[in-house]
Amino acid sequence: MRTLNVELDERSYPIHIGSGLIADPELILPYLKTRRVAVVTNDVVGPLYLAPFVAGLKAQGLRVTEIVLPDGEAHKDWATLNLIFDGLLSDRCDRSTTLIALGGGVIGDMTGFAAATYQRGVPFIQVPTTLLSQVDSSVGGKTAINHPLGKNMIGAFYQPKLVLADIGVLDTLPDRELKAGLAEVIKYGLIRDLPFLEWLEANIDRLLARDPEALAEAVERSCRNKAEVVAIDETEQGERATLNLGHTFGHAIETGLGYGEWLHGEAVAAGAVMAADLSRRLGCLSDADVARVRVIHERAGLPVRGAALGTARYLELMAHDKKVSDGTLRLVLLKQIGQAVISAEASQDQIRASIEACCQ
Repeated sequence: MRTLNVELDERSYPIHIGSGLIADPELILPYLKTRRVAVVTNDVVGPLYLAPFVAGLKAQGLRVTEIVLPDGEAHKDWATLNLIFDGLLSDRCDRSTTLIALGGGVIGDMTGFAAATYQRGVPFIQVPTTLLSQVDSSVGGKTAINHPLGKNMIGAFYQPKLVLADIGVLDTLPDRELKAGLAEVIKYGLIRDLPFLEWLEANIDRLLARDPEALAEAVERSCRNKAEVVAIDETEQGERATLNLGHTFGHAIETGLGYGEWLHGEAVAAGAVMAADLSRRLGCLSDADVARVRVIHERAGLPVRGAALGTARYLELMAHDKKVSDGTLRLVLLKQIGQAVISAEASQDQIRASIEACCQ
């Protein structure tokens, strides 16, 4: 088992990475306030892992509430969030109950938001079951639900007590989901860790083949990058925004097509290529650099062209982005491969040109 720490003073917490971790409830026990927990999962992960996971907790003398939500980004909304509250209230869960998110990014985001708001805050633990959630969304305390006008617009910064990343559960992850997770892995290499990008270029085939050692290495190096950034800028006042490379374009795709039509990682991949193209137009990247960004995503089996929403629709949706400040759109771009920058320098004409050049 590999262990990292997210250093946030009294709110610091560990990330455990390894195989078979969800079968070991003793890893969870030290982080519980009492022996009362509520496990939140969905109707895809639940049939695979909920029963043995809950049985392990009950064998340790825990009282467990089970809450099963419908699967998918389309359900990351108020109505589904209320199903968590319904389950907690119906079973009389109190402030000492620890919520456990057993699932991918949607489950983690919604369980975290429920924990942040239920009775004004209860503890929670992340047990991510997708590559994307293991390398990104489970770490750092961003919790949210979507709004019809924008993705992740309603939420809170609320840190978990523990992240338990079991590489073994990736064996049951559909290929499309695995590839989508690689978009967030590649992102770390592009924005701040050139040696990691070079490692990915050499090992992408091992990751696609689900080599356990390669996956563990990718998850650890991704989480290390994420933890370092979160420790510096927990609430995204500066450097943490660079973790959103490709997300402004990508969120526009997700919102414009309808949540769930493209997976988050797919939209981020296309968005990263668009951001690279725009960086080239600003004189930061060469044609060869842009090609390098495109090729690593292509090799991962990810889309490198955005959805055909139309330029005007992209700009309309991007205007709702959380990085907009005082009416000015700020984008995460690449100063060079391995170094991201938050920039408001791109003109509307340059942004339009990149959208038109990079969309279907």
